[in-house]
Amino acid sequence: MVLIFRREHVEAILEGRKTQTRRRHVHPLKAGKAYDINKDWYHKTGHRILVTKVYRQRLGDITPGEARAEGGYTVEEFREAWRRINGGWDPDEEVVVYEFKLLENRNQAKLNGLDSRKDQ
Repeated sequence: MVLIFRREHVEAILEGRKTQTRRRHVHPLKAGKAYDINKDWYHKTGHRILVTKVYRQRLGDITPGEARAEGGYTVEEFREAWRRINGGWDPDEEVVVYEFKLLENRNQAKLNGLDSRKDQ
């Protein structure tokens, strides 16, 4: 299973600025599972994230700390990014929130002599 992120969000994940994402998923992903991150359906990044927490939230209930975890945004910047990506903002819309952490890249693990790790 993969999660698709825009280029700027992939960069934010790799820099540690993005540790949450909100989605309109009907069938939520599972906490405790690792997922590939792609730039689109056809372009892999070679990176994976581990989903650590999954919950539902109204868009309008996002806090300043959660907006920062979405990639360094203020709440207003997050609203604008959501509008740009999803076409509109409804503060009452319920979305799925995924908290995650970046897993070490498999190729980097090989370079660091950590290829024996099985959690990636």
